[in-house]
Formats: sequence, structure tokens, C-alpha cells
Amino acid sequence: MSDLKNDLILKALRGEQVSRPPVWMMRQAGRYLPDYIKLREKYDFFTRVETPELACEITLQPVDQVGVDAAILFSDILVIPQAMGLTVLLEEGKGPLLPKVVKNKADIDALITTNVEERLSYVMKALRLIKQELNGRVPLIGFAGAPWTILCYMIEGKGSKSFDKAKQFCFTEPELAHTLLQKITDITIAYLKAQVNAGADLVQVFDSWSGMLSPADFKIFAQPYLIQIADAVSGMAPVILFPKGSWYALPELSKSSASGLGIDWSVTPELARQMTNNSITLQGNFDPSKLLAPIKQIKKEVTEMIDAFGTQRYIANLGHGILPNIPVDHARAFVDAVKEYCPNPSHA
Repeated sequence: MSDLKNDLILKALRGEQVSRPPVWMMRQAGRYLPDYIKLREKYDFFTRVETPELACEITLQPVDQVGVDAAILFSDILVIPQAMGLTVLLEEGKGPLLPKVVKNKADIDALITTNVEERLSYVMKALRLIKQELNGRVPLIGFAGAPWTILCYMIEGKGSKSFDKAKQFCFTEPELAHTLLQKITDITIAYLKAQVNAGADLVQVFDSWSGMLSPADFKIFAQPYLIQIADAVSGMAPVILFPKGSWYALPELSKSSASGLGIDWSVTPELARQMTNNSITLQGNFDPSKLLAPIKQIKKEVTEMIDAFGTQRYIANLGHGILPNIPVDHARAFVDAVKEYCPNPSHA
């Protein structure tokens, strides 16, 4: 990794001393950036994802324009259901739609779990291109959706406030649910390993809907698969697990082979540190809506956030993806506030 000019995020994940916390933002490559919006008007979503040159251009925009300490591949978690043989449509402003959902054993048996590297070769091409274009400026983050979250989309067919169908499937057909979760896990492990081989310096696993589960159900349907992925990939690159809304799982997940845990704003930095025994790097947890506050207020709150987490074993980030209506200078103010951070003397 010595060819990186800025390896702050990798140092933070290894628990090494850093001069300041690294900073990036989930969904930083995308819809709040005017240059991205221009591309969106020209090309539909999956064209942007599947064209390595476009994915590369979009990935680099926030590095150039906002000054983040890491680039994250521009892609989508639903490329995995696509690679498994399901159709995924995406309408701008409406979210994803899977016209044919998984309903039974025959549907699960029909899913493809092999040759993910070839099936998603455009992702690998994009990663190689981005790595080349970054030229060591900052590390490159690869990612995938977590098995539970992917199952939610495969069974529900679209986004949902409660994912009742997905939960009903798991509670009434637990054996089938575990077969499906394992299939998703296997292909996701192969996918993330291929991403690392293609140039990703670290990877993040997004469990966007794990907070829908009770702590007991999280332990059954989400946690074992997150841990399997971390165990399989962490020998190749650091893994950050981000189970949104599942702060209750912090003690267990902090004992996994993951290098970092992402948290949202439903848990305080102090409690997250306590629950993980300060044994793992934490990432988060600024509420993205707060980026609409005046710049002075953003900077003040970022400083308070870092005071609360401490500068070591910490990656400054949002608690979820950046919103489309955030002004670019507010996103930049968030990043600058981290870069300019001076500890509060009472916290030092």
C-alpha cells in the first residue's frame, strides 16, 4: 500500500496513530453533484453503472470537488441480484424494481452463484480504471450489499418501509431463507474478493435494512452472514460492516474479523465506544439532513462529533447516504471541518 499518498483511512482501520481522522461520505459520488446530474440527464442509471468510463468519472468527482480521503466505486448493491439472474429496473426518483421476485425453492435453486467476476466484469474494469486514474491519491473503497438487505429486495421486489414480505418469508420458511442467504453470501464473497483483486483497497458491506430486525432476529438472519463475509475477505483487505439501525449488534460485531463498523445517528459515539470496548474502528455518524444547516453550524457539530468519538480508530462519515438536495459547499464544509479539526482542550 506504500504507493498511496494518503492512506489515512487504512491507518485508521489498522488502529494506527493518525494525525486526524480520515473522512468520506456514503453516496458521495452522485446525486448532489451538478456534474453527476449532467451525466444522469444523458445516460440511464444502469448505463452509468455498467460503463467503466462513466463509473470512473463519477467515482472521481467527489475526490476532485469535495476533497474526501477515499474514493468509493460508483455502482449499486443490486448488481448482485442481476448477476444471480434476476431483472432489476431502476426508475429515476422511484427506486429499484424487481419484476420477478423469489417466492419458493424452485426460484432459489434457479439463482446463479458462479462466475460473478465474468458476469460483473464491468465492475472490475471500472475498478482498474479508477485505480489508474486515482494514481495513488487516495484509497479506493469497493462494496456490496449485505445478504439480508439483498434478500429483502429479492423477495419484496422493491423498497419498503417495513419489508413485511421479506420478514414473513424468513419467519415462515426459515430453511429456505437460510438457503437463499447462503447463496447470496457465497456470491458476495467471490464478488468482494474480485473487487480487491481489481484494485479496491478496502470494502464496505451495506446492511441498509438490518435495523428492520429485532436483536434476536438480527442474530439469526443478518449477523452470521456479515461475519462470514468479514472472515472470508479480511485476509485480503480491511472490511467495514455497516448494519444500519442495528446498534444493538455492536458488541458481537466488534469481535468479528471486520476492521471497522459503521454506525448511524441512533447511537451516541460514547455508547458505541463502550459497546465495542474501544476495540474496533468506528465510522459515522453525522445525520445527512444536518448538512442542510448553515455552514458554521455544520463545522461546530462536526467538531463536537470528533470530540465525542476521539481522533483515533475513527473515520468521519455520515450515518447514511448524502441527500440529493445538499449544496456542494455544505458537503465540502463537512469534509473541511474534519481536516481542520482541533481537539477541544477538555477532551484532549
